[in-house]
Amino acid sequence: MEELLQSLLRQRRSDFEVIVVEDGSTATSEKVVEAFGDRLKIHYIVKPNSGPGPSRNVGFQHATGQYFIVFDSDCIIRDNFFDAVDFALKENAFDAWGGPDRAHEDFTNFQRAVGYTMASPLTTGGIRGGKKRMGWFQPRSFNMGISRKVFETTGGFRFDRFAEDIEFSIRIRNAGFKVGLIPDAFVYHKRRTGPRAFFRQVFNFGKGRALVGKAHPQEVKVVHWFPTLFALSFVVLWLLPLISSSLFLAGVVAFVLYFVCLFIDCLRTTGSAVVAMLAVPSAFLQFFGYGIGFLSEKLRRSSAKNQPRQ
Repeated sequence: MEELLQSLLRQRRSDFEVIVVEDGSTATSEKVVEAFGDRLKIHYIVKPNSGPGPSRNVGFQHATGQYFIVFDSDCIIRDNFFDAVDFALKENAFDAWGGPDRAHEDFTNFQRAVGYTMASPLTTGGIRGGKKRMGWFQPRSFNMGISRKVFETTGGFRFDRFAEDIEFSIRIRNAGFKVGLIPDAFVYHKRRTGPRAFFRQVFNFGKGRALVGKAHPQEVKVVHWFPTLFALSFVVLWLLPLISSSLFLAGVVAFVLYFVCLFIDCLRTTGSAVVAMLAVPSAFLQFFGYGIGFLSEKLRRSSAKNQPRQ
């Protein structure tokens, strides 16, 4: 949180307010917010835990401006971020928008590896925040902006957590608003600091996509099953020696070739062999966690649907 607020102080313009919503945290940000009280126009709101979706809605309700921007507390905002947004809004008249995330020079190698895999077209990150993307751009809530009209029309976030930003983006588009990407409005996103926390995060991403599919069936495509196929294929791979050693060898070669391509692309992108090596387990966790999370939620809902009513 402190780094986020420090980065807001470095903005060239100061005609903005900051609203910090404390969503029932036991380790509060009160003292951090107080330290910036004389340098930022900042408001601190404490509420019982209800998830990021409702908490962001509380922030929207207290905001006084015509445009709202959401950041995650583990983000650092690039200098002149608001200038980039202002220029893009004048050029494109977006009603809602999002920006990419990048790895900061102070990030750990694992954080840089996660940042790469979350954005790479070779992983589930796909075109997350990139200029080239399939389909329409869906702003993500670590770096997302909307107009007041969008909030008043849609009512804001509907999901408590797990893909709440994707579901919101879908309703914004369906309401006829203009949505776009602002490449220069990027943030440095620290994301999760360790493999276990990262796995838990992408597992929840997979669950979230399944929940989005329940609310908007047309938004779950064949591509969203790819991580589940990856996870199941990896499990089946170790059973193949019982059937055919040649099939097992072919499966191993396929996985190795994929991760070699990933390593080379990460090395080319980041210029770091260490980060490229860490991108391999990061991508594996991302595919496996997302895939199992997606499948588990699908199975849970299928089981609940088939339960006899009392």
